Amino acid sequence: MIKRKELREIIFEAETLAGKRFDIVLLWAILFSVLTVMLESVESLRLTYGPYFMAIEWGFTDLFSLEYLARIYTVEKPLKYIFSFYGIVDLLAIIPSFLGLFISGTHALSVVRTLRLLRVFRVLKLGQFLKESDSLLGAFRAARQKIVVFLFAVLMFTVILGTLMYIVESKEAGFTSIPRSIYWAIVTLTTVGYGDIAPQTVLGQLIASMIMIIGYGMIAVPTGIVGAEIGKSRQEEKSLAVKNCKSCEAKITQVQSNFCSNCGSRL
Repeated sequence: MIKRKELREIIFEAETLAGKRFDIVLLWAILFSVLTVMLESVESLRLTYGPYFMAIEWGFTDLFSLEYLARIYTVEKPLKYIFSFYGIVDLLAIIPSFLGLFISGTHALSVVRTLRLLRVFRVLKLGQFLKESDSLLGAFRAARQKIVVFLFAVLMFTVILGTLMYIVESKEAGFTSIPRSIYWAIVTLTTVGYGDIAPQTVLGQLIASMIMIIGYGMIAVPTGIVGAEIGKSRQEEKSLAVKNCKSCEAKITQVQSNFCSNCGSRL
């Protein structure tokens, strides 16, 4: 019988052969389970193979449930795992199937299991990708205040424009209320343009044209904010980079330095 410590190494450690095999099998199981849910949503396939899809889906659900319980059993601090990012994702991966017993169609939410594929970076030792994701996440965090202010300004802008279009256009054109007109303004400003509501008057079309042009400019604003934060982060990383002097082996923290501050040798 496998001991608790050995089971923990298999489940949580990708460095060992058994652990790597476990993770690879788990990743394939996740892929096939998501594929099953997607195929089951096709009506022609569901009518023909519905019972088989259901059996396969519950087989994967039972497998992931046992794996989740095994993780809780083997980990040293169960609560820390349960409330961690991966712990929550692992739980969300099995809840939809059980929820589907009470609410029809909710089992399709099992596609959230795709988030579990993030473990592929750890399994395949793609540490550089994780580093880059941390850098991107850090840029979003640093720019969150600017983005919130920008979104608040956009919200006010769409409320004003939506109300204006409600006054200018008629109900026959689809602008039956201010909230519906605001919906149109958001769709137009984001350059999506569903076409379910369209202005009919010359003034309304002129306002719509202005919103579309402004929309293209607004799309670039959050991109520029995040891009600036990423560039700033890169500069900080470079300024903190460490060089080793070939002569005295001293560590130099200024990457732009050409000479060693310890012995004066050229770097």
